[in-house]
Amino acid sequence: MVGFGLGTLRYVPEESKDKVISDEDVLGTLLKVFQALFLNDFNKQSEILTMLPESVKSKYQDLLAVEHQGVKLLENRHQQQSTFKPEEILYKTLGFSVAQATSSLISAGKGVFVTKGLVPKGAVVSMYPGTVYQKYEPIFFQSIGNPFIFRCLDGVLIDGNDKGISKVVYRSCNGRDRLGPLKMSDSTWLTSEIHNPLAVGQYVNNCSNDRAANVCYQEFDVPAVFPIELKQYLPNIAYSYDKQSPLRCVVLVALRDISQGEELFSNYYTIVS
Repeated sequence: MVGFGLGTLRYVPEESKDKVISDEDVLGTLLKVFQALFLNDFNKQSEILTMLPESVKSKYQDLLAVEHQGVKLLENRHQQQSTFKPEEILYKTLGFSVAQATSSLISAGKGVFVTKGLVPKGAVVSMYPGTVYQKYEPIFFQSIGNPFIFRCLDGVLIDGNDKGISKVVYRSCNGRDRLGPLKMSDSTWLTSEIHNPLAVGQYVNNCSNDRAANVCYQEFDVPAVFPIELKQYLPNIAYSYDKQSPLRCVVLVALRDISQGEELFSNYYTIVS
């Protein structure tokens, strides 16, 4: 992947300043996918469920009952229902799945492909994971030779590197922010067992003259109303423990319908300053 260097800025043409889809649409998609992942993993969520209000708990039990009509005892669900892989949940929920694979570009390394189904234009097709740095925070060691630094329009940086110091920093922040059994973010994108199947956006390659962009980046701040039990699927974490500013996420949105087997290519709009 060709990423942002620290000396680059995203140049956004006037006609692209508006978001491709609304924040409400982004939030709706994330909640839909995360809720489906939570229900699929229900038998492992018992510790978390004890901390949730009765109304929230019963909402999930009702959803589960609807999903598996005929399953009388939710406690025995794991004996009666096999859980699905995260990418299968993504396909069941949004009608497509995506995954990392060797890029079709020579010497590009990894890329991201639509492995099943069809991505409709305007759909959230993946997320850019990583540690989120405010522009005044140190990101020196992590940025040396790091092709995974994403620069947001306001100067906020996201380090999507899943190796080396970057990996250590993310894991450390992830451990710091836990509230008992409640995780405030997802660190599984650093492993081969990804819990959130959307968290592969750091491997989307830049478009070229013969490969037009089919996705674009869109910034999204996680609202205060985001359900605490679903934060375990957010693949981003703030470097500083600062409750004042909302967590920045970046999603990739489809610019057209994208078919099974196609590789995702983004438009970075970069200019070197």
